[in-house]
Amino acid sequence: MELVGSTLASTRAHPSSAPANLLPAISAMASSYKNRFPHCALPPCLGLPWRPDAYYKTARVTPTLAPYSRSSQGLTPSKMLPFVSNRTTLFTRYTPDDWYKSNLANYKESETSRHSAERLRVDTSWIIHDKDQQTKKTQAESTKNLGERVNDIEFWKSEIRHELDEMIGETNALTDMKKRLERALAETEGPLQVAQECLLHREKRMGIDLVHDDVEKQLLTEVDVIGSCQERMQRYLEKTMAQLASSRAAQHELEKDLADKQTAYRIDDKCHHLRNTSDGISYYRGVERVDATISVPDSWAKFTDDNILLSQSQRAASSKLRGDVENLLVVTANEMWNQFNRVNVAFTNRIAETADAKNKIQTHLAKTLQEIFQTEMSLETIRKAIRDKGPPLKVAHTRLDERTRRPNVELCRDSAQIRLVNEVHEIDDTIQSLQQRLRDAEDTLQMLVHAKSTLEHDLAVKANSLFIDQEKCMGMRKTFPNALRLVGYV
Repeated sequence: MELVGSTLASTRAHPSSAPANLLPAISAMASSYKNRFPHCALPPCLGLPWRPDAYYKTARVTPTLAPYSRSSQGLTPSKMLPFVSNRTTLFTRYTPDDWYKSNLANYKESETSRHSAERLRVDTSWIIHDKDQQTKKTQAESTKNLGERVNDIEFWKSEIRHELDEMIGETNALTDMKKRLERALAETEGPLQVAQECLLHREKRMGIDLVHDDVEKQLLTEVDVIGSCQERMQRYLEKTMAQLASSRAAQHELEKDLADKQTAYRIDDKCHHLRNTSDGISYYRGVERVDATISVPDSWAKFTDDNILLSQSQRAASSKLRGDVENLLVVTANEMWNQFNRVNVAFTNRIAETADAKNKIQTHLAKTLQEIFQTEMSLETIRKAIRDKGPPLKVAHTRLDERTRRPNVELCRDSAQIRLVNEVHEIDDTIQSLQQRLRDAEDTLQMLVHAKSTLEHDLAVKANSLFIDQEKCMGMRKTFPNALRLVGYV
């Protein structure tokens, strides 16, 4: 800097300190921003830009200008101007032009600082407003997303509840059908036992009546029909139990999904209603870095949709199975009833045939008894006739014997002698004929007695068969269950 001679304004040895109640000039404050003046460094406690009182403390000390001569660089102020009185009138530091330039620079710097500060304030206000709007917008979007999420959860909850109600109704209906099937299966034991007992009782028939007739064929068919019905019912009962297990598994998945969604709904609804003024909000450091999610919206919706589809498929299978079981119960009941009626018709026909045979046997037995009586009477008549031929034969024998005692020539073979001899032969022939007739009659009587015995035995056999078929078998078959019991309603 060029030094120009000028008159010093003051020749004091030590500069006077500024009044304590006065602030430094703006130029001095601008200089303090640049740390140009004073040359000595400020204490750290006074150099902090965020403590404005530091500037006021600094301004209370009159700044001392550092010399710009090379010989005085690096010296402390006390050493630079040991004696102010030694300054001459030609000694000065700046020119007026430098002074004006310095002031203009300070003004410009002050304006620049103010403009920067103003821009900073405006930008800060704008940023605060923008960030506040952005924060509110983000929070509104989060709230909106949470609301949409709550609506989605509510929608799927309603869908699950609807499907769960349908599944519970279908499961209850299938359970009732299973109970009907079990009752119908239990009801078949009675008819099966009756048919088997009928076969067992019919084994007690005797003689010729122990025949493989149509009744026995129909009874065997009835046993096969009932066995077949029981086998089909048991097979469908197992299917029903398996379907119930599958339906309950699908129902359990729905219930678990519904419980999870209720919990999620409660949590998301609470989050949706949280506001900046809500109670219970707090900082959770690092929570944004925790990612405990295991699904995305597509997989989340697909999971519930799969559960509902599984439930619907199980419900459809259950409904179809109920229809099959209902049809099975009707078909088996009709089959058993038709066979039951066929057996009853066969029993009725057989009982009628046996009763007719029994009546005919009784008729023949009555006739046989009458004929036996007549034959016995005929035997007595023949015996009496044979006895009646004894006296005439005796007379003829006596006459011939007496005539053998005629003397000499009186022993004549006269007509009387010939007639007596012929009479004896005739009576002998008559007796022989009557005896033969007597033997024939006795043989006939024996045959009649045998026929009587056979008829009586056959009558007893028929009576036993009638008792078995009519009393025992038909008596048991009166307890055959009705159609309602066969389809499991009772």
